[in-house]
Amino acid sequence: MSHPVKSVQETRILITRSLDFSNLSRFQMVLGVVFQWTLSFNCHCPILAIVEMFSKMAVFIRTMSSITSLDLAHLFIDNIFSKHSFPSSIVSDRGSLFVSSFWTNLCQQLKISRALSTAYHPETDGQTERVNQILEQYLCMYVSYHQYDWNTWLPLAEFSYNNFDHSSTKKSPFFTVYGRDLQFDSVHITQDTPAGNLSTKV
Repeated sequence: MSHPVKSVQETRILITRSLDFSNLSRFQMVLGVVFQWTLSFNCHCPILAIVEMFSKMAVFIRTMSSITSLDLAHLFIDNIFSKHSFPSSIVSDRGSLFVSSFWTNLCQQLKISRALSTAYHPETDGQTERVNQILEQYLCMYVSYHQYDWNTWLPLAEFSYNNFDHSSTKKSPFFTVYGRDLQFDSVHITQDTPAGNLSTKV
């Protein structure tokens, strides 16, 4: 008896649908400042890395060294809540941003459980250290000599990270969340135009 041949895409969707997500009504995340890069002279900008613990999907956000708890809340709403809603819990380091009374009260109001890391905490130190290494390697390969253009590469670094298989899940974060890896066809790009130069980055 012959069986219809399913496409790779159909198979991936069936595999994803067979998983039980009934207990994942709200997600958990690890949040922390990864490292700082120089944006211009005397301007060092920290990168805020947010990693969802189940899918390992990461969000990389450029911040400023003068960021306040209120600024952090706005970044959280703009980059996380608007796309994914609020998490059930957040694990973070003990930086001043994450232990402030404002951030503490905000999490209480939103019913977000908070956990602060201790030394060698596997859910924060290990997770953010891996993200740190991958992100830094990517930026070092592509930024200019003076490294002032790293912020233009940050969205592409985020895409690359989320489209690559993770060692713990054996799937990419995009596949875990969307049921497929995000792909684009190779095309011939003419680099003598602004659009061509931008396309080359991708």
